[in-house]
Amino acid sequence: MVTRVSTVAFEGIEARTVDVQVQISPGTVAFTIVGLPDKAVAESRERVRSALIASGLALPAKRITVNLAPADLPKEGSHYDLPIALGVMAAIGAVPEDALNGFTVLGELALDGSITCVAGVLPAAMAAVERHQGLICPQACGSEAAWASRELEILAPCSLIQLANHFKGTQVMSRPEPAIMAASDALPDLRDIKGQESAKRTLEIAAAGGHNLLMSGPPGAGKSMLAQRLPSILPPLAPRELLDISMIQSVAGLLADGALSNRRPFRAPHHSASMAALVGGGLNARPGEASLAHHGVLFLDELPEFQPQALDSLRQPLETGEILIARANHRVIYPARFQLVAAMNPCRCGQGTEPGYVCRRQPNERCIAQYQARLSGPLLDRIDLAIDVPAVTAADLILPPPEEGSAHVAARVAVARRRQEKRYSALKGKGITTNAACPPALLEEVARPDSDGLSLIRDAANAMRLSARGFHRVLKVSRTLADLDGEEHIRRIHVAEALSYRAQIDRRSAA
Repeated sequence: MVTRVSTVAFEGIEARTVDVQVQISPGTVAFTIVGLPDKAVAESRERVRSALIASGLALPAKRITVNLAPADLPKEGSHYDLPIALGVMAAIGAVPEDALNGFTVLGELALDGSITCVAGVLPAAMAAVERHQGLICPQACGSEAAWASRELEILAPCSLIQLANHFKGTQVMSRPEPAIMAASDALPDLRDIKGQESAKRTLEIAAAGGHNLLMSGPPGAGKSMLAQRLPSILPPLAPRELLDISMIQSVAGLLADGALSNRRPFRAPHHSASMAALVGGGLNARPGEASLAHHGVLFLDELPEFQPQALDSLRQPLETGEILIARANHRVIYPARFQLVAAMNPCRCGQGTEPGYVCRRQPNERCIAQYQARLSGPLLDRIDLAIDVPAVTAADLILPPPEEGSAHVAARVAVARRRQEKRYSALKGKGITTNAACPPALLEEVARPDSDGLSLIRDAANAMRLSARGFHRVLKVSRTLADLDGEEHIRRIHVAEALSYRAQIDRRSAA
């Protein structure tokens, strides 16, 4: 006789159904797991054996065979422990076999029979809702699973004994409730930055339209401070965005105690990060920093110091909003609709643009050109806004803090974002909420300048030799500038300001 328990295997943030089949038959005493298990799954037989003994059950002196179907799908992770253990318990009559029908099961077992948390509970719960099943998961992950649906039946035991008692009717478990992670501290405020009014204006434009931003300036000019304050002026997460972000964090195992965070991600990897760390990959094709920054900010400080191959690997997700990781036996797709913010020095010494500074190694222009040549032209072509951030003077530093802080800027950004959402909703742009994500098919309809603006951008495109992508990105920034001004149509002044940010990019590409 074969007992069956349903669980899942993860392909990106998708949860595919896996049928755990357990058979106990006469023969040589053995515990075998088949179905392309990885090392963690193969070792689960020892955890299951010890957990059952600690729970007062003994494995029969027979041959136990566990098949994870479909057999050609690779199985990775420790969440197969609990379904295997429940399959064995049902086979020996420790729990009713029909009690497991209609449940998706996942969880890792400790040697004492307790059930510990695993990654991917939220995608598994979403899959269980689609299949009209309940969910059995560790107690520590119950709050995470509760976000999937109010109607989802969830059993979140802390041990095998508690789950067995629940099935026998001697103990009843309550349904866990959704939880939000408490904010540890307030976000950094723009009021902390003295001077740099032009950079603050550009940061507001980037936040309003979701545009990519590149800041260049000497050390200590405040580039990192500006980037760290971008989340404080971004609008709050929509429910769908919160769920998308949390599913990626769940697969990556970053949800502490099953609580979801309502803050937009801000990821700032070190410049020594590899390509796999940025876009995802590795042995189990885990999500990288670009996916973990989904619907948030990916901040790359010291941009030219990153490996060129790692930077160029971001070119595809900057366009498509997703990352495809291909392996010999499977392929994984992770969402990666992030806002890129980068900072760099003008040259290796950082002072090449300072008045009166003379580089000791070579002429300033050559030093600057060699350093900026580390960035490929196709990557720079995907940047919407590029600005120079000059050094802050002592006269700025001794001034009192500015009156306008993040709350004032966030209010203007929220108004501009609402205009964009209303516009794209009326045009039935599915999943489009910002000007930066507007596809070319809609761009001509929503971002057509007036006659003076059209004449300006035509002449500038020829003079600056803008690529088609660069031309479209100028229109998108112009549309955002008009939204900030509360105007329905793009005027010449909006096009002129958008072109000024593009001129910095073309200058670097020429270098």
